[in-house]
Amino acid sequence: MAVACWDDSLGLEVLMEMVDFADFTTVGVVGLLSWNLVLALQFPSSFGCGAILDSSGIGRFGKGVSGRGALVKDYADEINDAPIEQVRLTVPITDDPTLPALTLRTWVLGLSSCVFLATINKFFSYRQNQMRIPGNCILIIAFPIGKLMAATLPSKLVRIPGTRWTASMNPGPFNIKEHVLISVLAYAGTLPPYSLAIVSQMKVFFHRKINPLAALLVTLTSQLLGYGFAGLFIKILVESPYMWYPALMPFVWLFRTWHEKIVRQKGQLTRLQFFIIVAISSFAYYIVPNYFFPSISALSFVCWIWKDSVTAQQLGSGFHGFGFGAFALDWSTISSFLGSPLVYPVFVAINMIVGFILILYIITPIAYWTNSYNAKRFPLFSSDLFDANGNVYNISRVMNPKKFVFDQHGYDNYSKIYLSIFYVYSFGLTFASITASLTHVALFYGRSIWDQLKEAYSNEKQMNDIHSRIMKKNYDPIPQWWFYAILISMLGLAIFACEGFGKQFQLPFWGVLLACAIALVFTIPIGVLKATMNQSIELNIVSELILGYLYPGKPLAYLTFKSYCMICLSHTLDFISDMKLVYYMKIPPRSFFFAKIIGMVVSSSVNFGMTWWILSSVENICDLTKLPKGSPWTCPSEHVGNSILAIWGVVGPSRMFAPYGQYSIMYIFFLVGLLGPVVVWIMTLVFPTKKWIRLINVPTILLTATYMPPVSALHFWSWFPVVIFFNYVVYRKYKGWWAKYNYILSAALDSGTAFMALFTSFTLQSEGVYGLDWWGLPLDDHCPLAKCPTAPGIQVDGCPVFH
Repeated sequence: MAVACWDDSLGLEVLMEMVDFADFTTVGVVGLLSWNLVLALQFPSSFGCGAILDSSGIGRFGKGVSGRGALVKDYADEINDAPIEQVRLTVPITDDPTLPALTLRTWVLGLSSCVFLATINKFFSYRQNQMRIPGNCILIIAFPIGKLMAATLPSKLVRIPGTRWTASMNPGPFNIKEHVLISVLAYAGTLPPYSLAIVSQMKVFFHRKINPLAALLVTLTSQLLGYGFAGLFIKILVESPYMWYPALMPFVWLFRTWHEKIVRQKGQLTRLQFFIIVAISSFAYYIVPNYFFPSISALSFVCWIWKDSVTAQQLGSGFHGFGFGAFALDWSTISSFLGSPLVYPVFVAINMIVGFILILYIITPIAYWTNSYNAKRFPLFSSDLFDANGNVYNISRVMNPKKFVFDQHGYDNYSKIYLSIFYVYSFGLTFASITASLTHVALFYGRSIWDQLKEAYSNEKQMNDIHSRIMKKNYDPIPQWWFYAILISMLGLAIFACEGFGKQFQLPFWGVLLACAIALVFTIPIGVLKATMNQSIELNIVSELILGYLYPGKPLAYLTFKSYCMICLSHTLDFISDMKLVYYMKIPPRSFFFAKIIGMVVSSSVNFGMTWWILSSVENICDLTKLPKGSPWTCPSEHVGNSILAIWGVVGPSRMFAPYGQYSIMYIFFLVGLLGPVVVWIMTLVFPTKKWIRLINVPTILLTATYMPPVSALHFWSWFPVVIFFNYVVYRKYKGWWAKYNYILSAALDSGTAFMALFTSFTLQSEGVYGLDWWGLPLDDHCPLAKCPTAPGIQVDGCPVFH
């Protein structure tokens, strides 16, 4: 890993130059998303905030915090014994404990940003193209607003309502710690609770009532339980200097850069000016795909030429076929599911496109045209479930309507569940990605991880580097009983929510305890991977398999168990990773603790409220047969979630896969994934001079299949060229421009598009006006026959019958 000298003229170039991308090879969905977070500058809620303000506007949780001086103590006279070179070269050994962090500016900008992002991102999560405003937008906007507030607000004291505490409206210049804390609160708004899938499934697909208080309790407890568990692992995963979290290094550089004095060169735009110009342009343009011509969100020319050919439309459809010649002129389509293409390293994108080609252009056509698993009875590419006659599966026929559980008698009298051939192998590659992740880590990083763990515990003194010493000297630690209080209270409320309210969540108390136990077992191994190699593994398939076999036929129990299992682990690691950045940025830990809790409570509550409001106010939301023409409320992710719920939570894995299912052979992909990285590892030994071989990431290749659907060929072929153009062509030929403006361009395009979509939604679409009534109105690729079966004798509405 090479660190370049900082050059203000290049600005963000350090984010590319300081990182050897091979060191950040992603494993698992979380690993890949962490790359997106780092390079998109979507800041982790790692910086801490939240405390009582005293009369000077300064937080009182830390030692030595008094006055508003600018004294910066340099600890260069002490031995900088951080054992990781990247940390020594990146993280400063300075601290100014007198800097005010918990100011009114922090709370006003941070909490308003949290509410805004939670509202907007949840609003767009049910639309055809799922726009998401990243946290980096708030970072960019907060800086000039914070400066403006510092220059204009009076410094008089104001009393906090309901308390005796007072705070200064303007405690001094806007500083780096305030900026970091604002970003923490803002980032909390980008984390929608997974448990809200329970509300969506019940209200939209099953049309059943659910107690809002019980649903809110499950939402809050699933989000906060991990924070309680985090206290058990701080000594191992935070205080050890060998647990250094590579993904945090760019953030340290980033905030240092924003708060260094930069002189704008003559004839050039500042980043803020560039952001405003692009955002306004994006806002103005999006009226075209969002109102005048929605169909340019999915252009499939092959279907326009061969209007009556099923095969031609299968080849040309961007949504339901191979997508030959399909593309989009809509930024929301390009960035909706895969994320902004401007933030992906080229080698990651290439691994993803290899996986995309493998499943869609090699495995799927071979399996379809050889009629594997009666593939021609069903659509080529679909996440829907089908019965033996090729019609959409009616899940209500295999459900007991009173108890809301699986009905074996109804299942025996109806049909097994069948999948499109693409979806079958998508599951297979998902299984392979799990074991491939384990093998890849063991072969490529196992020795390194083991050596770091041995060094970390071979000498107790090595557990205390200079950053830990500074933190212990200047700030009080978080009392352990705070963690225990969160843990016990949230666990009790979780069990109460599941056992009470008529047991409508179907999960008994032991299910909650089992989910937490699984998360705890995986915290250390996955935490070490994240802390040393920036890699992670998700527990979605693990939780689905365990409860699917252990407690089948209860869909709400499945969703609830999966929520507690996955979110408990992810939020435990989230808190721990953020706590490490608190050490690097020298922020009072107690302030950080309160910020995490407050930010998550606010974000979860807003997300819950938005979900309930949208599902209650948008008529026929997610129902593709009843929505008005041009309506964007198609809920692609919820449809995929409904299919997964039926497979794992209703019918169960034993009837879909082994031992009784027609797709039991898919479990062989666990072995395929186990052996895949071995081949690459052997190649690195046989051809040691070929460095590109080490960039082949088998887990990332396989994980591409897990995005599809709702990701389709259209999304990939619209996304990939943009990655290559900006992060390869522009980066190599115009590196200075790229370094200064690339990530700002991404944030501006996201922001302008999202604001126009929000504007039209509240002004036109709320009145039932979705666009001009003409051929270009539907949010579709105009390839209706691509969804048709081609097996002889199968009759489906709107499709020709083959003989």
